[in-house]
Amino acid sequence: MALGIRAQDTEEFDAFIELSREIGSDILKTQGAGGNTSWKRDGLMWVKASGTWLAHACERDIMVPVRVDPLVAALRDHDPRAEKAVDFIVDDLNSSGLRPSIETSFHAALPQAVVAHYHCVNTIALSVLQDRDAVIAGRMARVPDLTWATIPYRRPGTPLAHEIDRFAASRPDVLILYNHGILVTGDTAEQVRQRIRLITEALAVPERGTDAADFDGLTALAEGSDFHPAEDAGSHKTALSLDNVAIATSGSLYPDHVVFLGAEIGVLAEGQAVRDYVAGRRSQGSAVPKMLLAPGQGVLLANELTAGGRVMARCLAEVVGRIPDAVSPVYLNAAQEYELTHWEAEQYRQALDRKASQRA
Repeated sequence: MALGIRAQDTEEFDAFIELSREIGSDILKTQGAGGNTSWKRDGLMWVKASGTWLAHACERDIMVPVRVDPLVAALRDHDPRAEKAVDFIVDDLNSSGLRPSIETSFHAALPQAVVAHYHCVNTIALSVLQDRDAVIAGRMARVPDLTWATIPYRRPGTPLAHEIDRFAASRPDVLILYNHGILVTGDTAEQVRQRIRLITEALAVPERGTDAADFDGLTALAEGSDFHPAEDAGSHKTALSLDNVAIATSGSLYPDHVVFLGAEIGVLAEGQAVRDYVAGRRSQGSAVPKMLLAPGQGVLLANELTAGGRVMARCLAEVVGRIPDAVSPVYLNAAQEYELTHWEAEQYRQALDRKASQRA
């Protein structure tokens, strides 16, 4: 149990931790260090630490305690301290010594006791469509008892928190974040769990079918290079459909893809060896992408890719496979990609991911 939790609140806190683990253990909801959850009591909020995995919630102390009211005041006053939220940590209760999620400020702004934010692949696939307003409204009509709103894409952190804060007073049950994910709120962990079940059913999107990856062929293509076939079978789906390839290589769909895989995905010509592709890129002075597609065969990942990056390869496969054929999605623009890759908070999260991969 985290420090500072009253005995009478232990059961509910434990339920919150279990809910966090459940969300983090479902690849269709959360991938690696993505997503975050929070729980409020008596002016304090326990929120997932930056760079940690919700899947580890039951086995590691990943929650950081912060003071809610001064953080919300800082957000609304446009105080720069609201961005990292480190000045609002309750130090003597922060046994992990970590800093809170980069999205802590929007958790604080929402008044509900329990807030779950995760990168649902179905939600992302729907939220990048050109006609997303109408499509999402039709899906949400299936859950008429839940209140909801959509949020335009903003950089995670205070830009996104300011957009979410506009809805805080109305206490929405669900917020759909365009090109990002979803927020589900409630008074208890069990209430949030039940709402997640309903929302998951309402937003489910059929996946485009693909054949199996050609592991032998991929291994041959990777010979003598610093790349290897993706170990996770599901990650190969990105390369096993021409529609998937086109969608994945035309732009960046959501923040964590940019942060962990970069803004570009490479594509090998038919039969092209990875070492030849890499040599060609370097001769042009171009960076080598961390993820390469061999259309019809599968996905190759850079050996240096961290655990967080590898799971993002699977996330991309799940998202692009749910975007309809012949659809031009709404991608992040170059400026939005730049602010993600040059943002200190994301660089910190990547550093934690590298350290965790080295330990593993």
